Amino acid sequence: MASGHVTTETSAAPVQAQFEYVRRGPSPLLAGIVTELIGFRELVPVYVRQTEVASLHVPLVISFGEPFAIGLSRTPGDNDRFASFAAGIHAGPVVIDSFGQSCCIQVNFTPLGARRFFGMPMSELADRMVPFDELLGTAGHRLRERLGDETDWHQRLDLAESFIIERLAKTAPASSEIGWALGEIMASGGRSRMATLASEIGWSRKHLAARFADQVGVGPKTIARIARFNRATGLSKQPNRAGWADLAAECGYADQAHLVREFRDLAGTTPTGLGHS
Repeated sequence: MASGHVTTETSAAPVQAQFEYVRRGPSPLLAGIVTELIGFRELVPVYVRQTEVASLHVPLVISFGEPFAIGLSRTPGDNDRFASFAAGIHAGPVVIDSFGQSCCIQVNFTPLGARRFFGMPMSELADRMVPFDELLGTAGHRLRERLGDETDWHQRLDLAESFIIERLAKTAPASSEIGWALGEIMASGGRSRMATLASEIGWSRKHLAARFADQVGVGPKTIARIARFNRATGLSKQPNRAGWADLAAECGYADQAHLVREFRDLAGTTPTGLGHS
């Protein structure tokens, strides 16, 4: 799995982790549905732990190798093994262990793109990893076999894109109202007021929250919280950035302590622990 920012640990073995990695943007036909496609294969049998921070993409992982061990906001245990699966939005860090024999493709969907592709309430994916076969059944099984028979990464990604495009032709677009509200939250960096959004659409706040749970997986406040955190992490990487107190104010946090608490909750570490000095 891969997201915008990860921290990585490797074992003390003398061999450094090595892997194949192919990453590309989607076809224009998938604009607003898919953000990127990734091919990944480990080449050296070395243990690696990575921690992904909270994000607003919904990954679909199709595996041809050893499963990952994955824990949501915790260290994964012996029973937390996942090969091919989809994962909904989680407002916290995701800890992923791999053991040197992973091989998979990953498709990162937008929340509304995932709702349309999977054709199910996104609340059923939120804070969970759901096995691939449970989501796509026989059609998914055939896709995985075709992908496994192919050896070229770009051919694999082409097959995955074609499958997604064909499936979307049979599904209805997501709610235009939720699409607008989600866009407003993202454009504001998570500072939109939920009451204002609901009023603009002509809904109650309760109805807005219920529709977000169905279409996105979590409520608009949680989406705003992750969007604000993502903006803060992006600004913190810029050269000559403002101090943490000023950055906290710019992103809408009550104070620097509030920002630090959010980093702990959503990234599992402090801003400096995430690599931002």
